[in-house]
Amino acid sequence: MTLTVLFCVDPLRPRRVDPHFAREAAAVRDHYGEIALVDHDALRRGDAEAALRAVPRDLGPVWYRGWMLTAGEYAAMAGLLKKRGTVLLTHPDDYRRAHELPGWHDTFAGLTPPSVWRPLSPGQDPGDLGELVRPLRGGPGVVKDYVKSRKHEWDEACFVPDMNDPARLRGVVVKMIALQDEFLAGGVVVREYERYVGDGEARVWWVDGEPALVGPHPDSPDVEPDPELAAVAPAVRALGCRFITTDLARRADGEWRVVEVGDGQVSDLPSTVDPMDLYAHLPVPD
Repeated sequence: MTLTVLFCVDPLRPRRVDPHFAREAAAVRDHYGEIALVDHDALRRGDAEAALRAVPRDLGPVWYRGWMLTAGEYAAMAGLLKKRGTVLLTHPDDYRRAHELPGWHDTFAGLTPPSVWRPLSPGQDPGDLGELVRPLRGGPGVVKDYVKSRKHEWDEACFVPDMNDPARLRGVVVKMIALQDEFLAGGVVVREYERYVGDGEARVWWVDGEPALVGPHPDSPDVEPDPELAAVAPAVRALGCRFITTDLARRADGEWRVVEVGDGQVSDLPSTVDPMDLYAHLPVPD
């Protein structure tokens, strides 16, 4: 059976792949795979019918490679595709588990900074944050939502010098929520801060529990770390998702730590990586 991948469409040229994914789509085509186009903007508007209008029926099993979707948006896409004879190889439950921190955090306990979280809607007051962070050790912390941080607004919406300072903690959390606005994913997360050394993170792509590609993180595409994976692999397999990424960084004491876990379908591939180094490992169903 042929490798079939759904890519996001170019919003300005609806018959073409979004330029960000054009290199990957070309690699699939060059190796006799098939592609179809999904309208990401329509999915974000809640219009799955319009989003999938250009996807042929009865494609069989497919992968998605595109911009991030909420778990609800992904489930809506998966449900409509299934009715049309096309099945996403990553089940919606697996997508949520890998995409949102509460889904993967406990499986990676001991390998990732301890974290607490609280579900929130965009604009909702975060409530008593002192109670939320009580299970953590105190000291510095990092604030994010279930999926992303505002690391480019580090001092105002991400880093808390002391989680025992309630005014500062609340200020950072409220600012993060305000900046995320309608894109707030799931709620608020507070993590213990760990200091990492080196020039950048490694992004490891896992397929069916095995490391398919070890490469740089998109934020540091020219850096090639060489992370230790022996401790991480059992946690990846325990999570039970077919296609995920782990971002790893080396802590000041030399230990490699899991900074983030993500669904492989929506994790960015660095420009310095040959797409076929990844796509050659995606299984083609019989």
